[in-house]
Amino acid sequence: MPFLAFGPQIRRVICSTNAIESVNARIRRAVRARGHFPNEQAALKCVYLAVMALDPTGRGTKRWITRWKPALNAFDIAFDGRLSAGPQVDP
Repeated sequence: MPFLAFGPQIRRVICSTNAIESVNARIRRAVRARGHFPNEQAALKCVYLAVMALDPTGRGTKRWITRWKPALNAFDIAFDGRLSAGPQVDP
């Protein structure tokens, strides 16, 4: 299916995969800058601090919800109920 055949809400979300690659690059950069870690907890703390530095205001969840809600509705319409639970059948 061509990219432009999707609605603008879906196209906006598809283009957001660059943001995922950006997060991965920031985590790799933080881990590489510190070299090796004495234990697993130190490595997890480094990754946690790198991720938290991406959104210092803490409003990222709110932006995510406002960006994805129209896209999820458009996906549900475009793919005819594959995302929803579908009709419930009474036993």
